[in-house]
Amino acid sequence: MGLRFTNVEKRLNDSLIFSVFNLSVDRGQITAIYSSLNVRSTLLQMLTKEMPILNGEIYISNAEISKVHLSDIGFSFLNEALYERLTVAEQIDLYRKLYNTNEATSVILRKVHLEEKRNVRIKKLSYSEQRRIQFGRLLIQNPDILIFEEPDQNIDIETQRVLMIMLEELRAKGKSILILTGNMESAVTLADKVFKLDESGLHEIQMAEEIEEDNPTIEVEEEQSSALEASTEIEKPDIQPVRFEKIPTKVNEKIVLFDPPEIDYIESNDGQSFLHINGEAFPTMFTMNELEGRLQLFGFFRCHRSYIVNLQKVREVITWTRNSYSLILDDEKKSNIPLSKTKMAELKVMLGLK
Repeated sequence: MGLRFTNVEKRLNDSLIFSVFNLSVDRGQITAIYSSLNVRSTLLQMLTKEMPILNGEIYISNAEISKVHLSDIGFSFLNEALYERLTVAEQIDLYRKLYNTNEATSVILRKVHLEEKRNVRIKKLSYSEQRRIQFGRLLIQNPDILIFEEPDQNIDIETQRVLMIMLEELRAKGKSILILTGNMESAVTLADKVFKLDESGLHEIQMAEEIEEDNPTIEVEEEQSSALEASTEIEKPDIQPVRFEKIPTKVNEKIVLFDPPEIDYIESNDGQSFLHINGEAFPTMFTMNELEGRLQLFGFFRCHRSYIVNLQKVREVITWTRNSYSLILDDEKKSNIPLSKTKMAELKVMLGLK
């Protein structure tokens, strides 16, 4: 067993940060927790022992985290201090001495694509290059448990490539890896399993890998094909319609399925429909008309030609002029959704207003 959360809950004064949850991150597994900044910082403070765990327990390889040395856990923080006056090679050498490793500096520099920067002072590196030094530290430390905070936030393509290769290497070595992020696309791209954590608890985000199948062309002589069709009758089974309530979206090479109540609103932009969830936009293959039909029973309303809104998320209906209206949502951004004049009259009827 790698990293395990057992009945962990956090309250701050009268506020519930997140309710009781259980989660195991096994060896050779990359798990991501998608959450708000408040939840992420709370989890990190628990994992670094800066905040006491009053309800539940966190285990590191079956030992309570209070009894584990933090050096046994590898942390990659979003903002991590480096010695800016040192060169890249000097910083790596410092880590090698700190963690008492025999791995050569040149090997680490090659893995994080910093060979050409070995004699450059850290203060002259880009943000992405400095993140690669942090990744190099983890390779030197070589712990069994690794915690990443927003590992791909604001990094360039080369650093993303370094990160992906490193994660694959760590997974192959049987490491337990937890990623804490507020970006759904990052979570889905980097992890094997993705969970959402908030005041309602921990919920797994359902994903499905897209499988590309080779379809080789089989050449069959026309006479043989005709004879086969004439002699063989194939009965096609009746396909019964299935009620499918989740809405699929595509994130990189994975399909993510969202429950309708998770959706704040849907927007049409240049002929493409986007689901807006917790401040992020996810493309979907369905048209606005199709989405309207699928979601009407879940309390969604076509408030504008280009917008469908979850009425459960509406906080205010604002009248700007006689012909101009807006819906203000109860989300973090207080999203302002246009409401057409004709739809305003329809909404009044639905709400029982005159």
